[in-house]
Amino acid sequence: MKVPEGISNPENKVCKLRKSLYGLKQASRQWFAKLHTELLKQGFAQSKNDYSLFIKKTEHHITLAAVYVDDILLTGNHLPTIDALKAHLHAVFSIKDLGVMNYFLGIEVGYLSNGVVLTQKKFTKSLLVDSGFDLHKFAAAPLPINTKLLSDDGDLYANPELYRCLVGKLNFLTHTRPDLCFAVQLLSQFMHSPRVSHVHALHHVLRYVAGSEGQGIILKATDSLTLQAFSDSDWASCPNTRRSITGYILLLGNSPVSWKSKKQGTVSKSSSEAEYRAMAAAASEVTWLVRLLEEIGVNSLKPVTLHCDNQSAIYIAKNPVFHERTKHIEIDCHFTRDKVLEGLIQLTYLPTQSQLADIFTKALPSPQFYQLLSKLGVSSAPPSLRGGVGYTTTPADTIPAKQAHHCRATLSHTGSYPM
Repeated sequence: MKVPEGISNPENKVCKLRKSLYGLKQASRQWFAKLHTELLKQGFAQSKNDYSLFIKKTEHHITLAAVYVDDILLTGNHLPTIDALKAHLHAVFSIKDLGVMNYFLGIEVGYLSNGVVLTQKKFTKSLLVDSGFDLHKFAAAPLPINTKLLSDDGDLYANPELYRCLVGKLNFLTHTRPDLCFAVQLLSQFMHSPRVSHVHALHHVLRYVAGSEGQGIILKATDSLTLQAFSDSDWASCPNTRRSITGYILLLGNSPVSWKSKKQGTVSKSSSEAEYRAMAAAASEVTWLVRLLEEIGVNSLKPVTLHCDNQSAIYIAKNPVFHERTKHIEIDCHFTRDKVLEGLIQLTYLPTQSQLADIFTKALPSPQFYQLLSKLGVSSAPPSLRGGVGYTTTPADTIPAKQAHHCRATLSHTGSYPM
């Protein structure tokens, strides 16, 4: 290693590396192993449904620690347990307590009298400034109605790296912006070879984002928690592959907690089959989320109502009979049937105009788009943030990992466990 600048080195010697702290392939694993050990010492158990979540439960108390590399969130209904964990982690890693959570992994947290607002306004402003597009004219919806993008339509875009960068940032923005999911899913299909027409669609999305940069989601407090899911599909909507689009959203109470827009892996022979595949994807997410919520003490969620606007797909899921209409459908798609028989899911029909998941499958007219958006727990005017952002600390020398040099913790606690 070269001698650092400012140190006298008349004989032009080099430094002998005794211990490597940066760039090791096992650095992340070693760091998490050390943190995992320290949390276990404090009586925490690693969640079987989310390995980044650690839970400590007693007869009357619960404490949760959510870990993302070297950033930690703490919450629970027993303050002494939280304080003891803070003291232990500080003794081992020299962390810093940032108090009540206001900013975490690019997500800004605002507090209302009836819940919490999650936004990414700071990130959005940075994205719009770096885009280099003229965004003075705002768009009413993410994409024009009936948008269809072809993979080989028009000239190649001269700066594909910029396209990939902006679409990647928009993908990160969907963590608090479910209204962008379908548009980002569509634009992501052309990352390898973007065309000018794709850039025009991207510009439209950015103009919509510019007009709603403070938008986020509200997690509302409620005394009675229920979990419900909405699934939908747009049959054969992809003009390039004729595959369908799956969309679903899960609401805990009236708050969105999980959503997705994704092109299906195979071509569906009918709209019923496409809807059936979308139901299977939603059922899988419901199964995981119910297990996770039960693990942290949220029970009595079964049966979970799964709303679908296709009667035929509901009949296929409810009637476990092998016949001509379903014999070509892969076995994994019948996952919904099993969950209905187990009593985990209860299928319900609702009209298309009330289908919340419709916003994840296609570009909609502005009135319908905003009508559905208003039911998704989306906020357009979050409160201002409180407190500062960011810090750097130096942990103990016992961690042979790059992350150990920046052990950062955002610690928060409330009077009761989340949700």
